[in-house]
Amino acid sequence: MSDLFKSISESEPVEKESVVDLKKNKLKRKLLQHLYTHGSFTIAQLTKHLHTSVPSVTSLIEELMKEKWIVEIGPAEVQLGRKPALYRLNPHDRYVLAIDMNTYSSKAYLLNLHNEVIFSQAISVVIENKPIIESLTQEIVAVLQAAACKITELEAISISMPGLINPKTGINYTYPHLCSKGKSLPFELEKSLHIPTYVIHDTKAIILGEHHFGLAQNIQHAITVNMDWNGVGFGLLVNGQVVLGESGFAGELAHIQVRPQGELCYCGKVGCLDTVTKASYLVKRIKELIKEGNVSLLANEDFEKIDIEMVIDASNRGDELAIDLLQDMGHEMGKVLAIAVHLLNPKTIIIHGVLAHAGKFISNPIEQAIYKYCLADYKENLSVEISELGEKAKVLGLQAYAIHKTLAENN
Repeated sequence: MSDLFKSISESEPVEKESVVDLKKNKLKRKLLQHLYTHGSFTIAQLTKHLHTSVPSVTSLIEELMKEKWIVEIGPAEVQLGRKPALYRLNPHDRYVLAIDMNTYSSKAYLLNLHNEVIFSQAISVVIENKPIIESLTQEIVAVLQAAACKITELEAISISMPGLINPKTGINYTYPHLCSKGKSLPFELEKSLHIPTYVIHDTKAIILGEHHFGLAQNIQHAITVNMDWNGVGFGLLVNGQVVLGESGFAGELAHIQVRPQGELCYCGKVGCLDTVTKASYLVKRIKELIKEGNVSLLANEDFEKIDIEMVIDASNRGDELAIDLLQDMGHEMGKVLAIAVHLLNPKTIIIHGVLAHAGKFISNPIEQAIYKYCLADYKENLSVEISELGEKAKVLGLQAYAIHKTLAENN
């Protein structure tokens, strides 16, 4: 089984099956997982991977082609002899709708089984602590219509969002009123749309995307840090598996106290890391300092229009105030990450979110603080990187999560 599908525990079979059916379905699942993760293969190559016979693989291929999971894409390049046919997942007929939901904006992406985004569109539903099922259902239907995708072609819906999410129940404990009392978003959407629906924490989607398609590929131990507008999130990868914890809440480092006399956090505690490392704090703080008379290129701008992009642009133009604030944020983040480094001993830390656009202005102080507060041996093989996938990591993570769950439950 590929590392992708070791990352999340497999579902238990619901019904008793014969030994033959169990073996056959297991081979189907393993074959599809291999094609999803690694691309196109010949029957001979798949036979070797599955450790079974050519007739068995040929039979599986024929069945999966009838089910529109697989297509033949032409002959493989070989030096001698007859060129065997190559097979890969079907880029048509089966799709995943990935929805990235946040408190300030949301966007839907339609992906085929080749991890290609074939359609994307902003949606008006954002996360608020009130029922969203009706409006979200309407938005999903509108997106499918705009993409000319039939709902019968939709294999799954995969949703990422912030908050304390229990992956077993799908309930978001930070926003308990998104659905009817005691119900989850997957339950409600499946009831209204009859499509398998899955919910995952946004940073766990990011670490999945990075592990299988980004800077954490072929790495067993990594941390992703999502420094976004309204908060900070962490994804933890240990032994090639995303760490969930007992209730799915693992990785909430944002609520470690860093300033005992600091600001009140939305969680009810004072001085959390989240209060001094999110992008909205940076904009708020630079406005306060400009009001106090501090020199900055942004002092000449329309005060009310100052946003995070303008602050980052100012730092790139050498603005001392903007650079100092980014360094302070990076230092605070690095101190907390030093704790995580001692606990988990990762090989890489990958920075995400709008503050990742600051590049070295944010990654350098993070790295320096880690070096300052960590034991020397821990930092010997450690790197701090800005994500190359960016927003795409979350979308690919959502896709991978949905495909895994679909294969685990339906085959």
